[in-house]
Amino acid sequence: FILLLIFWNRMTVTIDAGHGGILFKTFGGGLQTEKTYSEGFHFLAPWNEMIIYETRQQEIAEEMNVLSSNGLEISVDVSAWYQPNYTELGLLHQNIGVRYLQNVVIPAMRSAARSVIGRYTPEQIYSTKRDAIQDEIFEETTAILSAKHVQVNQILIRSVILPPTIKTAIESKLRQEQESLEYEFKLQ
Repeated sequence: FILLLIFWNRMTVTIDAGHGGILFKTFGGGLQTEKTYSEGFHFLAPWNEMIIYETRQQEIAEEMNVLSSNGLEISVDVSAWYQPNYTELGLLHQNIGVRYLQNVVIPAMRSAARSVIGRYTPEQIYSTKRDAIQDEIFEETTAILSAKHVQVNQILIRSVILPPTIKTAIESKLRQEQESLEYEFKLQ
């Protein structure tokens, strides 16, 4: 009974809501990659360890400077909604580890954003192609992370900051186009 009391904290684990666990068996084959333990109370041998991951959707926001297709530096604020693949937690832990956000999610998102935004002009990024750019970044990030046991749910471009001279020129051009359309509408 005394041994049971002493080892009780090592023999039990409670996995909270929105989390999953992977068992590391010290004397029985190491990391058990094929089974993810669900929420709730679990018994385990005192020499084994349960590694717990949050499996809910999480968000990362990154501000980065990227180059447009004509070589101008643009500052963008990009968010990603992501989560580890629940059934692949063991493989995620074995291949990447608990620092998967820093090791794979952020680099994949940065790489995809720089690659995609580099195909567009500042005018397209600022006005007409924002949704298309988000979709392309999402597709490229998903392609990179699917093999890394992480699921990307959405990519959002939160803000685009252009150099002041370019921003003024684009706004002036858009204003002239709007005035031209209004003038044509009045003539009809």
